[in-house]
Amino acid sequence: MSDQRDNYMFGLGVLKGLGLAFRHFLETYLDDIRHWGKRYKSPEGIAYRASKDVRGIFTVQYPDEKIPVPEEFRFVPFLIYEEKDGVNEYRCTSCGICAKVCPPQCIWIVRASDPNTGRPIPDPADFYIDIDICMNCGYCAEYCPFDAIKMDHNYELASYERTHNVYDKTKLGKPVSYYASIRPINYQREETARIEAESQRAVRKSHA
Repeated sequence: MSDQRDNYMFGLGVLKGLGLAFRHFLETYLDDIRHWGKRYKSPEGIAYRASKDVRGIFTVQYPDEKIPVPEEFRFVPFLIYEEKDGVNEYRCTSCGICAKVCPPQCIWIVRASDPNTGRPIPDPADFYIDIDICMNCGYCAEYCPFDAIKMDHNYELASYERTHNVYDKTKLGKPVSYYASIRPINYQREETARIEAESQRAVRKSHA
């Protein structure tokens, strides 16, 4: 039995592996001929290469071409703010949950204080993320109770200085419209839930 298994692994098994590689080799050229150059340098070609229907091997001419990332793709987090009367109001309340659940501990928050009383207020004076340490796990976004921090799609973050990779509140901040543009399904679901919660609170107040 052992000899038969060895013969299969070093005989038919090798041929099967070579056959698979040869099939991919042929499919590469057949797919190119089938689409006659339209697989490249066009939005339709990029969309096709990002689909499950693609066959064979293909090249992405990066950075001239970029394969669209799926909505659930996640990279370095960003903070959401809402633009009201020309003022950027961050959703973050500096509760610190994101910093507590962060596995590599790359988040630290400076909580703002009332200038008159010195008491802490629900607003971050500053917010830092070391993107060299961040593992892009998404725990911060998952556990945030205020939908204040979300995972980004921007992966082109190279820099020449190590200090440039410690992002502060200003560099992390992006408008809610940006979040809606990169994650439309998630945004719509969250907004629907938010509206329903507000309507329920209004009903409870009216009956109080």
